[in-house]
Amino acid sequence: MKEDNHKVDSDDEDSWALYADASYGKSEILTEESNANPGKEEEVWYDGDDFEFEGATINWDAPPCPAPLGIEHIIRIGCCNFCVQRLAGRRTASKGEDGGKEIRKEAYQRNSELEALEKNDLCPLCENLFDDIDNIVKRIIEQIGEVEHSSIQLGIHLPKDLLEDEDKIRSRHGSPGSPHLKPSFVNEIQLKLSSLVHGVTFVKEKPDLMILVDGLTLMVDVDVRPVFLYGRYRKLIRDLPQTRWPCRACRGRAEGCESCNETGLQYAESVQDLIGEPIRLSLAAEDTSFHGMGREDIDVRCLGTGRPFVIEIKKPKTRLANLEEIQKAVNENTEGKVEINSLRWSTRSEVVKVKESRSEKSYTIRFRVEEILDEETVIAAISSLSGVELSQETPKRVSHRRAAKNRKRKVVSLSNIIVEDDEIQFSVRCEAGTYVKELVHSDEGRTVPSVRSVLGDKECTVLWLDVEDIHYE
Repeated sequence: MKEDNHKVDSDDEDSWALYADASYGKSEILTEESNANPGKEEEVWYDGDDFEFEGATINWDAPPCPAPLGIEHIIRIGCCNFCVQRLAGRRTASKGEDGGKEIRKEAYQRNSELEALEKNDLCPLCENLFDDIDNIVKRIIEQIGEVEHSSIQLGIHLPKDLLEDEDKIRSRHGSPGSPHLKPSFVNEIQLKLSSLVHGVTFVKEKPDLMILVDGLTLMVDVDVRPVFLYGRYRKLIRDLPQTRWPCRACRGRAEGCESCNETGLQYAESVQDLIGEPIRLSLAAEDTSFHGMGREDIDVRCLGTGRPFVIEIKKPKTRLANLEEIQKAVNENTEGKVEINSLRWSTRSEVVKVKESRSEKSYTIRFRVEEILDEETVIAAISSLSGVELSQETPKRVSHRRAAKNRKRKVVSLSNIIVEDDEIQFSVRCEAGTYVKELVHSDEGRTVPSVRSVLGDKECTVLWLDVEDIHYE
């Protein structure tokens, strides 16, 4: 396996459904008094500590390991070699099953009667779970296949009643600090897997692969964790959405829809796919998700150094790639519609940083004015908006997907005012979240003040809008 320096984030907590009651039966002893008085109801005393496994009652009075009698007792109740080594608290030349064999052999030498005991079918602590390690490891390797990885996080689901019963016996008869069943089982799987697959490390967070094993069914699930790339994009044309836009007619279902030619998309292309498809192919991934620092309207270009984004590449089969070659492939694929720059490896945490950024933005906007005033008056009126705080209600055009609220946004600066016949153009730098089109036409008075209001309530029609810069980093 190749080393991957570009790890990604995520951690799933272990949970498991409650199982049906699997408590073991209690032994019942008839005293002479009860035999003598068969008609008398016998008072049954029970302190909650009786525990019988395959006919052998655990002796709770036995000393805990590593006392020799404690080790003898866990052998008597039928513990497997893995669990003998785990509970005994003894140093052995070998670990795991072989270490348990050493301890068992020493116990047999001290007390030969132990060797003659009838063997239980199942270990009372693990129910022979450790015997399935080879099978589990084989399934893991088959599931991984050719997926490139250098780190694994391994999780295990075990029945709750098994864990409770194991804890009860281990805490009473195991040596102080003896390891629990679940981490011991995970460790044995990791040791076996490491002996067969080289160059892989086991981690507790940000793995390349997250592997979950069901200890009841022995089913194995391999989750290939995503990788992330940060960059900036420049959108050079209008009428191009940032992300996939489901068809309005079929709502993305595609099948049988004539409106979208069964693509499921309102627009055949998007910034997401123009950038994401070459990256998906380079990493042999299943799909991509696009996370931008805000988004421009579909009819707005994004120029300058571009809009920051993080693209999430899902289930990649390879995790190493030449980013210069990928950036070149993307820019060739977009045919002058989109360009990307500053491409680098990223993390899931940067997705949050990018999406929550409140960076100021600079725009250039051009619009037409009904009954335009003289140039000097126009420039003075529009210049008066520099530095003001706007009060903007949710625009009508986005009210179907945005909460109705009043937002306060600052116009940081306003410059480069050009008047040509009945058209006006200017540049504006403003706080994140400012509705710039509404700053011009007022959206029927929902934005106050506005260009329309300072021009004497002259009707303003936006011709085009460009994002010139996003002031991030």
